[in-house]
Amino acid sequence: MGVSVGVLDHFNIRTRNLQETVRFYEDVLGLENGDRPNFAFPGAWMYSEGRPVVHLVDISPTSEAQKPDSGVVHHVAFVSRGFAGMKARLAAKGMPFDARQVPGGELWQIFVRDPNGVMIELNYEAAKEQAEDAPDENSGDVGTMVAF
Repeated sequence: MGVSVGVLDHFNIRTRNLQETVRFYEDVLGLENGDRPNFAFPGAWMYSEGRPVVHLVDISPTSEAQKPDSGVVHHVAFVSRGFAGMKARLAAKGMPFDARQVPGGELWQIFVRDPNGVMIELNYEAAKEQAEDAPDENSGDVGTMVAF
């Protein structure tokens, strides 16, 4: 019998800014705030295509310190669709972001930070997008990350 880790199920953010974080994932990224088990602590589950991919835990009732970013986890990535539409959405909301093309041109990316400083990477298959929307290719981008 073969073994496989599978695909990423969800990521969890512990936040002192629950409502602002929910708003970001709903209004900016287009996820839906959906059903969540009746845990003994407040939070929210954010859904993409029917799956709860972002779990939020409200730590404001506790003494736990808010971390300013995603710690040792550098970023979290989503396979996405609608590159031009997402760029327009982010610009309309005044969200700073960086759009780039992975060297070789087969993958386009958008990077944006949530209210907790977590870097979100949105990946788009170039073949499924409109060629005229292609971002610049950053051939010297090996191992670096967006700083905005």
